[in-house]
Amino acid sequence: MQENDLIYDWNKIDYDLLRDNSNHPHGVWFDDETLRDGLQSPSARNPEISEKIELLDFMETLGLQKVDLGLPGAGPFHIEHIDAMLSHISENDYNIRPGCAVRTVIGDIEPLIDLQAKYGLKIQASAFLGTSPIRQYTEGWTMEKLQSTLDKAVGFAIENDIPVMFVTEDTTRSKPEDIKTIYTRAIELGADRICVCDTCGHVTPNGVKQLLNFIQDEVIPDAGVKRRDIEINWHGHQDRGLGVINNLAAVEAGADVIHGTALGIGERAGNAPLDQTLVNLKLMGVINNDLTSLNDYVRKAHEYIEVPLPRNYPVFGKDAFETGTGVHASAVIKAMKKGDHWLADRVYSGVPAQDYGLNQIIRIGHMAGRSNIIWWLEQRGYEKNPDLIEHLFTLAKSQRRLMTDEEVEQAVIDFNNN
Repeated sequence: MQENDLIYDWNKIDYDLLRDNSNHPHGVWFDDETLRDGLQSPSARNPEISEKIELLDFMETLGLQKVDLGLPGAGPFHIEHIDAMLSHISENDYNIRPGCAVRTVIGDIEPLIDLQAKYGLKIQASAFLGTSPIRQYTEGWTMEKLQSTLDKAVGFAIENDIPVMFVTEDTTRSKPEDIKTIYTRAIELGADRICVCDTCGHVTPNGVKQLLNFIQDEVIPDAGVKRRDIEINWHGHQDRGLGVINNLAAVEAGADVIHGTALGIGERAGNAPLDQTLVNLKLMGVINNDLTSLNDYVRKAHEYIEVPLPRNYPVFGKDAFETGTGVHASAVIKAMKKGDHWLADRVYSGVPAQDYGLNQIIRIGHMAGRSNIIWWLEQRGYEKNPDLIEHLFTLAKSQRRLMTDEEVEQAVIDFNNN
């Protein structure tokens, strides 16, 4: 039987991701914000330079196109880290394109001039400015004040050959006329990249599409430029738990670059999880990146930044591909015995483990069947003694949780010694 006959995919019914490449500066790209926005998490540890460089290596291996290296305006310590990572990118001739977040003030942009000259690399200045009415009211800002601030900072960057991505904070709660005014002025000054932000995690997928359509259908054409000459970035947050689905909605709506962080780390509830976004877009056929090292990247981010990796975290949590349930385990084991890893990866999973450097694991516990136990013994070279199987089966049924491999090993030793 053909593999595509074994799964009926309702996801594809009346669904097409229509993307006219001639209307875009490039295909779907990704900007990893782990080392900047991610480190703004209240729980995050700022990694050592060597650790950041190792995470950067993973980003390059995964085929990510852009990385935010930090906030130079935060002081000399941060500039030192940015400098070291730029050196690593330059020395290794990496394809990933560096950028730094900057406030729309000249002092934040100035360090990029020296760094860009030092390494001969273009460093994107991601210049951000809040535009929502609630932020304007709180800060006492007017649109005239915002435009003046924008003119000075973006004008300074462009004059010094620094590529600018102009970022409107809280775009998803901003008025259409204000969005249009600010983006139009940034484009007129020479910014060829804009970033649409769901800074407070407010928007739903419908809001993502409505906002991006407005920017593509009205803002960019009325600014007198063609869509393909402006790179649209989407930057989402997790306050309502919609980070991943909003990233997918942004791709569907035509965004060119999707932002996110490893494990969704970031301020408050975090940023949109980049790892889950990559998995979903790979399964949807939108990207073809080799993601077999994604598990290692996520685990290193967990280790170095010291943010939790829940056991039930999608794909990369410890429980994601483990089962101790008899019926589920029995089906997976039957697929494995057919010698068919494709089948074993999908019979009880919506995500193929091996695509991400992982494997299906059969465990023993209170909901296990005898098939779990027989498989466990076979995989470790133990004799399938019927009395041992019954002993382990009885023992497993008395447990309140799944047994660890060490506990099962000890149970086998105790049985054999009696």
